Amino acid sequence: MSDRRRRPLTARGLGALVLGVLFAIAANIVSAPILVYVAVLLFVLTALAILVVHLPRRSGTVTRQISTDLLTVGEQSRVTVRFALRSLRIPHGRWRDVLPDAVTGDAAGEYPPEAGVLRYPITGVRRGIWPVGPLILRTVDPFGLAQREQAFGETRTVTVVPEVIPLAPLAAHWGAAGGTAHTSSSRLGQGSDNLSPRHYVSGDSMRRIHWRATAHRGELMVRQEEEESSPDAIVVIDRAAARWARADRGVDPAFEAAVSACASIALHLASEGYSVDVVDSAASTIGTLRGHEDDRDELLVALAMLAPRGEARDLATIVGGTPPGPLVVITGRIAEADHSVLHHGGAAVPILLATAPGPDVITAATAAGWTSAVLTDDISASWELALPERMLTGGGRVPR
Repeated sequence: MSDRRRRPLTARGLGALVLGVLFAIAANIVSAPILVYVAVLLFVLTALAILVVHLPRRSGTVTRQISTDLLTVGEQSRVTVRFALRSLRIPHGRWRDVLPDAVTGDAAGEYPPEAGVLRYPITGVRRGIWPVGPLILRTVDPFGLAQREQAFGETRTVTVVPEVIPLAPLAAHWGAAGGTAHTSSSRLGQGSDNLSPRHYVSGDSMRRIHWRATAHRGELMVRQEEEESSPDAIVVIDRAAARWARADRGVDPAFEAAVSACASIALHLASEGYSVDVVDSAASTIGTLRGHEDDRDELLVALAMLAPRGEARDLATIVGGTPPGPLVVITGRIAEADHSVLHHGGAAVPILLATAPGPDVITAATAAGWTSAVLTDDISASWELALPERMLTGGGRVPR
């Protein structure tokens, strides 16, 4: 708990003090003793008001709960603050919770609250990890002359993650050869289970008997679960500093759209059954999606802290020796001569999204085997524009 630096008098208190000084001066000029009494009364009232507000010793405990662990940009959550004040008297005033610019909310109200608990909504505005708090209690004396602000409790961080946009579904799983992948995968937890019958052997559970196959073949058959393939996909976000606006110029909307697109595409491919690796242009792993419950949150938290930096490496070295099925590259300003981005390393389905492609970049990318589009704020439309026709379901392409 600490007192915040703020003037001890309100505007009314300052007015009373100035008025007292003027009355004291006027009393000497016009020889009116009554004005001296009025001036003294104003000084005494102001001094008493300061003592009433500042003398009581106050301490309090503050605990905060946020209804969602991860707050998505544009998503609303609720903060619950439990505040127990220990004081000689319960003051009346106003409370407010200090919020960062990255979230908005009506974090203020009358104290003490009727319900005994402070609650307010917050909305994510900008991704990142931000402190919420401390709690500020501002009290004023009954005459409204003096004021006191105190900070109670510690801060708590809120993680604002990039917005995840629904995207157009894919028609099938595309492997490294460019066709639909059907080979068995050693990764557990990916895809759904295919059921194929096999002969019954001693020790098999009777509950696994495949009665339809048994009736067809005339001998006991049991269900055997075979895992479907989980073709690999790579999503690359180009965070090279040269691709984006300088950090000292504030938030770059293009980079924010790129991060949101990266999160949306990676999670979308994972939901389609792909094993997804998310890397940056320096070949550093940002996250992996292998069907585990924590994969999604870990990726979003990593993307919440992502910022442009460094230089890009050649894309062929990022992809490695085994080309993936889908390869999605998200970049900013690129030129036609930028071969480090336009070489896809033999990926079956290379997709390029650029926020600011130079002249003829899209044409050059198409000639190199990419399907590409300009990445705009409408991430869903940009994704659909970049998809090759064979990967779309429903034929819902937006006209180019």
